[in-house]
Amino acid sequence: MSQRSVPVPAHAPTPSSPRWLTIVMRCDRWGSYWYIAVGFLFAPALLILDPWPGAVMVAWVLISSAGLWLGLLGILMAYGLAKVLRAGEEISEEFWWSLLGRPPGG
Repeated sequence: MSQRSVPVPAHAPTPSSPRWLTIVMRCDRWGSYWYIAVGFLFAPALLILDPWPGAVMVAWVLISSAGLWLGLLGILMAYGLAKVLRAGEEISEEFWWSLLGRPPGG
């Protein structure tokens, strides 16, 4: 079975969308992936770091900062997508699949 390659989007999805929208959407996808993966390890890490209050505080600051960053990315993404909708344009299905890095149906 050969897997087709999908090019990584390098341009804005529509003429009216902001140039930074593609970067924000890619960062949000990968950031969410890592945030969920690290979330599974966060509680055990807190148990291991429990004897050191300073280390626990650093862990909480790191996870909180990452959550804040993802929230800001979500706001930027919503703003950029709202601009596209307000212009009456539609983002193609190929663009959405290229963000996932795989072809439709495969």
